[in-house]
Amino acid sequence: MDKIERLLSIMNALLATTRPISALEIRERVGGYPADDDSFKRAFERDKEELREMGVPLLMEQIPGADPPLVGYRIRPQDYELRDPGLTEDELEALNLAATVVGISGGAGERALFKLGGVPGEAPQSELPADPDLVAAFTGVSERRRLRFRYHEVDRELDPYRLQFVRGRWYLNGFDHVRAEDRWFRMERIDGPVTTVGPAAAYERPVEAVAGLQLDPWVLGGGTDAVTARVWFDPAVRAAVRAQVDESEVESDGDDGLVIAIRVSNHDGFRSWLVTFLDRAEVLSPPDLRSEVVAWLEGIAGEAP
Repeated sequence: MDKIERLLSIMNALLATTRPISALEIRERVGGYPADDDSFKRAFERDKEELREMGVPLLMEQIPGADPPLVGYRIRPQDYELRDPGLTEDELEALNLAATVVGISGGAGERALFKLGGVPGEAPQSELPADPDLVAAFTGVSERRRLRFRYHEVDRELDPYRLQFVRGRWYLNGFDHVRAEDRWFRMERIDGPVTTVGPAAAYERPVEAVAGLQLDPWVLGGGTDAVTARVWFDPAVRAAVRAQVDESEVESDGDDGLVIAIRVSNHDGFRSWLVTFLDRAEVLSPPDLRSEVVAWLEGIAGEAP
């Protein structure tokens, strides 16, 4: 497990818990840490610092009922998630464009303002990003020009609606004429040049503001075709799981456990999320995904000292 995967797993675990959990519990839920206690402590301290530098609101609290007293960690969803400011479609697109041509320095407070379009003490730069694909995508979004590019070995034609910068990567949203549906595309996975096709104002955007990219780890930045995963969870983690999925994704919920059905397009993110529940989660189907998760876990077990 690499560092990014480990940080995502820590965030998933701390967002899912309803009480503070100790460093030892985090060590048990999240793979990739050294076996040696001192090495683990140093690695965990570095991970905590990186999460704070990323703006993650990591709380340190006393664990209720611990004797002797023990400090635990958690992330409150209401602190982590940004409320919808109610911007119109045009305001959202203008904000995305502005975010690429302004700079900002300073602490977490200024970074938070930057996410909302604030530019304290900084002057605009004079150029758009040098990446020609990103420039073409901006042109398509701002001028409503159709885009043409190749993605996952398929030639696409897209009516672009929105560009979004998420966790260090650019994503493009629009109506994919090949798949005949709205889709998100990770810009760095596009093969070959992005080109504009035809005149400006070639299509109408949706009447409703285009929703932001879903940040669920099993969806974000997926590199494979989506599959529907059916997953069983022990009743002990029912509340944590239901807090992270949509009600429509709950297939059954009873004394024998919770079963959900979710669309998975990012297998790495899905595995990292699933492993935070340890033996309290099991992939039921499809068989290929179940085999993939089992092989991944066996690989991790084989690498353990």
